[in-house]
Amino acid sequence: MTAGDVETITQLVLHERRARDRGWWDRMRDAYWPEAVVSISWFTGPAHEFVTASEAMSGGGTVATHRLAPVVVETAGERALAEAPAAIEVVTTVDGAPAVLTSFTRLQFRALRREGRWRLLGLDAVYERDALEPATPGATVAVDAAALAPFRSSYRLLSWHLTGRGHTIGADLLGDDRPAEVAAFYEREHRWLHDDHLDGGHR
Repeated sequence: MTAGDVETITQLVLHERRARDRGWWDRMRDAYWPEAVVSISWFTGPAHEFVTASEAMSGGGTVATHRLAPVVVETAGERALAEAPAAIEVVTTVDGAPAVLTSFTRLQFRALRREGRWRLLGLDAVYERDALEPATPGATVAVDAAALAPFRSSYRLLSWHLTGRGHTIGADLLGDDRPAEVAAFYEREHRWLHDDHLDGGHR
């Protein structure tokens, strides 16, 4: 690992997320290798389709902002892992009242260097918890407990919100409420990092 590689990969992750928030779709797409795969709450599939779907979601009025904590980078030769803790804020309404839904998540990126250039090979999310608060001081927002009951605790409100907007959210996502699955995921990620005979396929 060199300081230059760490800085390059860190900036690659930050630029990809900034492009997502700003609607710079060509820049976002350019951050990924053509065969890159994305697996998050509302999308699983090729990264180029993820960018297209993100553009459509944004155009449909779903506004999300990614607030990232410092990125942790590990490299091994031409491969790298980068983890970015994130608070993903979604502006929404609950019974007509403006609100902000925040999903606390760890974004896990795979990166690969080819011909001297680093680009992203994959993106996964590990869900921690979420919260919902009114956008107006002094106001209140409430969600019926029965409406939340079908969803897992690590991404309960996010599932409720996205399901209400027509998205299908899997019940098998990575989340801290299932620590054994998360531990196995990290083990597989580090195995990929240190074994260049493994391809870029995800979990």
